[in-house]
Amino acid sequence: MKFSFSSEDLVKLRGDMLALPVFEEEPARERAVVTLDKPLGGLLVRLIDEERFKGKKTQSLSLHTHSKIGAARLLLLGAGPRKDFEPSEMRPLAARAARAAQSAGARSLVLLLPDLDRPSQERAVQLATEGVELGRYRFDKYLSEDRRQPDTLVEANFAIEKNGGRIDGLRRMVDRGKVVAAAVARARDLVNEPAGEMTPRRIAEIAKDLAKKHGFEAKVLGPKECEKLGMGMYLAVARGSDEEPRLVHLTYKPKGKARKRVALIGKGVTFDSGGLSLKPSASMEDMKMDMAGAAVVIQAIAALAELGAPVEVHAIAPCTENMPSGRAYKLGDVLKSLAGKTVEINNTDAEGRLALGDAITYAQSFEPDEIFDFATLTGACLVALGPHIAGVMTNQPKLRERWLGAAALAGEEMWPLPLPERLKEQLKSEIADMKNTGERYGGTLTAGLFLKEFAGDTPWVHVDLAGPAFAEKEWGHVPKGGTGFGIATVVEYLTARE
Repeated sequence: MKFSFSSEDLVKLRGDMLALPVFEEEPARERAVVTLDKPLGGLLVRLIDEERFKGKKTQSLSLHTHSKIGAARLLLLGAGPRKDFEPSEMRPLAARAARAAQSAGARSLVLLLPDLDRPSQERAVQLATEGVELGRYRFDKYLSEDRRQPDTLVEANFAIEKNGGRIDGLRRMVDRGKVVAAAVARARDLVNEPAGEMTPRRIAEIAKDLAKKHGFEAKVLGPKECEKLGMGMYLAVARGSDEEPRLVHLTYKPKGKARKRVALIGKGVTFDSGGLSLKPSASMEDMKMDMAGAAVVIQAIAALAELGAPVEVHAIAPCTENMPSGRAYKLGDVLKSLAGKTVEINNTDAEGRLALGDAITYAQSFEPDEIFDFATLTGACLVALGPHIAGVMTNQPKLRERWLGAAALAGEEMWPLPLPERLKEQLKSEIADMKNTGERYGGTLTAGLFLKEFAGDTPWVHVDLAGPAFAEKEWGHVPKGGTGFGIATVVEYLTARE
């Protein structure tokens, strides 16, 4: 995909489609609308009135220009109230423009960027680049040829105000946006693959290929190596499946002195039946996505290596299936973790925290300065925060604020949740150090408290992706299916200047 910039008069700009973000405040009086309305003979303003286009985020309006301006088609995209506009809004806006362009069979798209200050303009360019690339995303691998939508779009031109010749900085933001978008798209592919294809062994192969391509280290541990280490919780989850587990450990080190050492841990349950605590059939239909956390950390470290991030990063993905069989772990079993803690099982469908607990302990062996884990962990988080927002828990409030700041800049919605000490009572066991689940209410918080036991004193953040990791319907830059949520924030956090 080719990206370019132009500060030429909008009327003269050539392209198959010209897309204009339009704000709610009197859309017919927007400067760009007024500029284009004159050569169109008043048609644009008349259509805005007739179609009741108000500039709301869900609205769009398109028309043929019949060669009265340089662009063949014109697309107005509702951008909502101007006062609420942030650069992060450019990602979904650009994605909507790219989808519309593809639907029209366009090869070239011109997208007008709102007038912003220099730092905001740079971020808007990055996020618009991500939006164009992610708006083109399709997972059509298993569709017949006649059902695949052709990918016609090959060029995007960002129309901007004159900026004193400082285009080079904006081009760097395009390059960065392309790296992030590519990582997100690869993560979506991993999540969207059927569980029969995306097994633990297949994830390990993909991770090793990425490491070879981007020049970082890859180590994969099988069941014997994990047993030798003493990863009793993780291996118990894997016991019911004929598919062998694989613990993926990727390591990226910068060329110079690392600013810090960070562990990224992702839940990699490639299919979750619930084990002997079997899920209903309808609740199993999308459980191929229970490895979205692993997809995040594997693809994020590849993006960080490509961008030359100034930190040492370890990406760890404990991958397994959770299946029922005669070998499956049972309710009432007591498991011994890598940390030495014993855990009584009262729900085999609370398996992700078991795999993560051992992975967090494994990560402690190389003394990270910070640990982040990503998991589609609890349905309770989806109930609490809905389908678009991730829950964030931590043992270090200041770290949480830095992380949430990065999420805001990256345009990914996250919300802080508490870890109330009073709820630890629910995890008490009479025969072991702890149980793996508490009571029904506050399930997201007791899951966080369980993981906190393994983080110890290391600064740690837990991100519950249950809602935003998998979309039930298309919206903004997100297609139905796997979303790649979390990668943009990881990249923003670990490449930001400190």
